[in-house]
Amino acid sequence: MLKKLIQQAKDPLYKNSFFIMLSSITNAGFGFFFWMIAARLYSAEDVGIATALLSSLNLIILFSRLGFDFSIIRFFPKGNKSRILSTSIVISTSFAILFGILFIAFVDVFFSKLHPLRNLMFSAVFLMTAAVSSVTSLTAQSFIALRRGELYFLQNLAAGSRILFLFFLTFLGSAGIFGSVSFAFLFVLILALLLIGRTAGLSLSVDADYVRESFRFSTGNYFASLFSIAPNQILPIMVLNLLGAEKAAYYYVAFAIAGLIFLIPGSMSASLFVEGSHGESLRKNVLKSLAAIAVLLTPAVIFICLFGDFILHLFGKDYVQAFELLRLFALSSFFFAVVSVYLAVKRVQMDVRRIILLNGLNCVALLTLSYLLIPKFDILGAGYARIATYFISSLVVGCLVVKKERWI
Repeated sequence: MLKKLIQQAKDPLYKNSFFIMLSSITNAGFGFFFWMIAARLYSAEDVGIATALLSSLNLIILFSRLGFDFSIIRFFPKGNKSRILSTSIVISTSFAILFGILFIAFVDVFFSKLHPLRNLMFSAVFLMTAAVSSVTSLTAQSFIALRRGELYFLQNLAAGSRILFLFFLTFLGSAGIFGSVSFAFLFVLILALLLIGRTAGLSLSVDADYVRESFRFSTGNYFASLFSIAPNQILPIMVLNLLGAEKAAYYYVAFAIAGLIFLIPGSMSASLFVEGSHGESLRKNVLKSLAAIAVLLTPAVIFICLFGDFILHLFGKDYVQAFELLRLFALSSFFFAVVSVYLAVKRVQMDVRRIILLNGLNCVALLTLSYLLIPKFDILGAGYARIATYFISSLVVGCLVVKKERWI
C-alpha cells in the first residue's frame, strides 16, 4: 500500500497537482490571514475600497495577458522556452501599463468611489504594481509548464509577505492595504527572476515567429479567460457601486474563503491541462482528476457549510452576515468542478471555439443574474447567481457528453 502511494506521488499529474494545490492553499491561506488582519486594522469601508482597487488591478492584468499565459503551457514542451517567456512578458507588460493608464484616466467617469487613484503618487504605485504583477503572473505559468510546481510554490510563499506590510501602512487607509500587496509583489519579482534564470532563461526579446504560431490559440484563450475570470473581478466593484463599501467587504471576504474550495477543481484542472499538453493519456487523467476532486471537494464543502460562520467571525463579528453567501459559494463548487475539468480537456484539444462559447455563457449569465438579484436579495443575490450560472453550465456540459462528443 505504501509503495503504491509513493509511486502515485511520483506521477507527474499528481506531483504537479500537489504543488499547484499546495501553492493555491498557501496563497489562499495567506489571503485569508491578510484580509482577516486587514479587517481588524482597517475600517470596513477601507477594506471595501481596497478590494475594488485590487479587483481593478486584476482586471488590468487579465486584459493584458492576451492569452500568453495559456500559450506558455501549450508551447513550452517543444518550443524555445526563453523566447516564449520573454515574448510573453514584453508584450503583456507593455499592455498592462497601457491599460493601467487608460483606467486611471477614466476612473472618475466610471469608478468614482475609487478615490485613491486621484492621487498622482498612488497612481504611479498602481501602474508599477500592474507591471510587476504582469511579470510574476507569467513566470508562475512558466514554472507550471516546466512541471516545476515546487518553484511555483516558492513564488506564492514569497507573496505571503504582504501580511507583514499591513501593520506599517495603517495610516494610509485603503491605500495602505493596496500598498502592502505592492511591496510583496516587488519581493516576488526579485525571487521569480532569480528562479526563472536557472530554468527557462529570460532575454527580454520578442519572437515574431512564436507570436504568429501561437496567435490563434492565444487569442482564443484570451477571450475565454476574460469570460471566465473577469466576472470575479467585476463583481466586487459591482457590489461596491450597488450596496456600498461595507457590503463589498463582506462579499469579498466570503468569496476569498470560498476560494479555498474552488482551488481544488482549479488545481486539478490546471494539472490535467499540463499533462495533456505533454501527451499523457487524456482519458486516464480525466478519470483520475474527477476522482481526486470528488474525494477532496465533498468534505471541504461540508466543513464550510457547518463551520463557515466561525471562520467569518475571525474577521470580525459584522462579517458573519456573509455566512449564507459563503454557503452558496461552497455549494456552487460542485457545478464549477464539472465545468473546470471539461474546459481543461478542451484546452488540450485546442478547441478554442467551445471554450469561448462556454465561458461566454457563464460570463453573461453570472454578471446579468448578479446585477438583477443583488438589489433584490442584497449580497445573497451574488450567491444565487453563481449557483444558477454553473448549474446551467454543468447541464450544458452533461448534454455534450451524453451526445457522445469526443471529449475524452
